[in-house]
Amino acid sequence: MKIRVGVFFGGRSVEHEVSVISALQACRSLNTEKYDIIPIYITKDTEFYIGENIGKIEAYRNIPVLLKESERVLPVGNSGTVELLHYPMKKFGNNVAAVIDVALPIVHGTNVEDGALQGYLQTLGVPYAMCDVLSSAVGMDKYVMKCVFADNGIPVLPATVVNVKQFTREHDDVISLIESRTQYPVIVKPVNLGSSVGIRKAKDRAELEEALDYAFTFAIKVLVENAVTQLKEINCSVLGDYESAEASECEEPIANDEILSYQDKYVGGGSKRSGGKSGMASLSRKIPADITPEQREEVRTMAVKAFRVLGCSGVARIDFMLDMETGKIYLNEINTIPGSLAFYLWKPVGVDYPALLDRLIELAFKRERENKSISFSFDSNILENASFGGAKGSKGAKS
Repeated sequence: MKIRVGVFFGGRSVEHEVSVISALQACRSLNTEKYDIIPIYITKDTEFYIGENIGKIEAYRNIPVLLKESERVLPVGNSGTVELLHYPMKKFGNNVAAVIDVALPIVHGTNVEDGALQGYLQTLGVPYAMCDVLSSAVGMDKYVMKCVFADNGIPVLPATVVNVKQFTREHDDVISLIESRTQYPVIVKPVNLGSSVGIRKAKDRAELEEALDYAFTFAIKVLVENAVTQLKEINCSVLGDYESAEASECEEPIANDEILSYQDKYVGGGSKRSGGKSGMASLSRKIPADITPEQREEVRTMAVKAFRVLGCSGVARIDFMLDMETGKIYLNEINTIPGSLAFYLWKPVGVDYPALLDRLIELAFKRERENKSISFSFDSNILENASFGGAKGSKGAKS
């Protein structure tokens, strides 16, 4: 019997469209001899849809029409599987539209990649691939992530975090605080977004204020850090879990500007070569990266350490900054569900995309087996003699 794989994608995120591309790439690469593949689209209103056209990238050119042709469902846990029930439910007949044995969440950004969807899947009681709730949440918050990495001896650039209320009420004090802790040029970015959304470089106070205004349109908290002026970006993927993890080949993404933008990652290359269907796979890059063998080893070792420090599972991409002036390497951020699942970094080391997806599903079932060995109950019924002390409740009870 085939394993029924529910591929979840979309969601209420500014990276919604990127998720659609990444997920449908994966659906095309999953081994149909081993798996029944059920694409599950999450709208920006957090509604779940399945249907014949949900797995077709061309259908997303007109999402309202796609939804009319598809079926809204409600996921319900049932003894380790998830039933996708017709919604609204029928008065008569079978309401189960489909059943999944394991979830493969391929989502990007806030409200989905940040632990929200992972918590939902965990509550449903279904095995799910990729990081758990905690590692997803920490990996999404760039400031918390930096603190955890720094505490474990992984080099990161120091940063200042400000929120939109501070900036509105104490504008001058916030600018002065940032300038006291950094020096121009600085990088300004939302604390919890990926895909280079909301990021700008500021070379003076006027540009800093503009960059903060821009970043606050995407998040309520913003991070500011020194820019590496002679920068080479290096990315590396890691596959595995807390027990065993390995690093991929390293890449050097090529930007059209000083900062690798959303356009560089998802629009520029993909629109010319593949109709915008290739996601991160279409980005201009050097593989392997143009770095020394010693630097490659340092990046790959640091990537695995970072992955394990956060307790990650599945596949992640860790992005590094090489300061060409000093030769120092800093960890920039971790992507717990990377664009295109970073499959293009695994092929050079002998792992093709179907094999990568097999490994993700294996890891999902492994974690589920381990979780089942843990007791989530305690042999004591404190409710047996519980009392609220009468109509007044616990505050009215007297000893």
